[in-house]
Amino acid sequence: MGGPREGEPGDLSKPADRLKSIRALTDRAFEGQPTADVAFDAFGLVAKECGITREMAEDVIAGFALDAKEWRPRSEGDLMQYCYHVAGAVGVMMAVVMGVSPDDHETLDRACDLGLAFQLANIARDIAEDDAADRCYLPVEWLVEEDIEPGQHTKPHHRQELADMTAKLVALMEVHAAASRLGTPRLPFRSRWAILSAARIYTAIGHQVRELGTAAWDHRVYISRAAKLRHITAAFFQALANRPSQPAEMPRWTRAMLAEKAHAS
Repeated sequence: MGGPREGEPGDLSKPADRLKSIRALTDRAFEGQPTADVAFDAFGLVAKECGITREMAEDVIAGFALDAKEWRPRSEGDLMQYCYHVAGAVGVMMAVVMGVSPDDHETLDRACDLGLAFQLANIARDIAEDDAADRCYLPVEWLVEEDIEPGQHTKPHHRQELADMTAKLVALMEVHAAASRLGTPRLPFRSRWAILSAARIYTAIGHQVRELGTAAWDHRVYISRAAKLRHITAAFFQALANRPSQPAEMPRWTRAMLAEKAHAS
């Protein structure tokens, strides 16, 4: 038990060194060379077997790079860019592991949407915890629009403004979560069931945060075991029917748009 030792890939004491280590180990994994790290050795095998590309991996590593330099989003587009690197790109790789062809861009787009939805729910739930760790993923432009002083967004007198911004996060989450379901018919049943279960649980977290309003950060929002079982059961029947409905609205932030922005920067 215990945390990572200094110098290991999981070490957070020196983010720049950790990032350099992750890149080096990822390169060795793709080259089929031993890395002396079980996780990266396994990644190399999975990447070769499933067709995970270096570009997919680099999109995920870029998320570590943003955290390493304590980056913060200025605009909604920046926020979505961050969500893409730390979750949307992960969803793409997971879809490939589940058997989706790297050339099936439509399904990979939907997998990206699911990752984006998950991250938006996480950000909404963890605003107070992130602030305690001196992190903020709310766009600066949103804070300015709400006339919130720098570093003051979690103060009691700004709770209503914080709830309003959280409603924006949850609205984005809903659009991406709804779109993600369109990609599930191409997945094997067990994978489809798992994805639909996770989508229901994470969107429930976002909805609960929104419903609590100004009280959302009085304690950590969680979904009870009974509620999780209900979502898993409902997802089972959704997976069996395998007929997702067309959403009323498709996301304006697409995988192609976010990936292009990432590769251009």
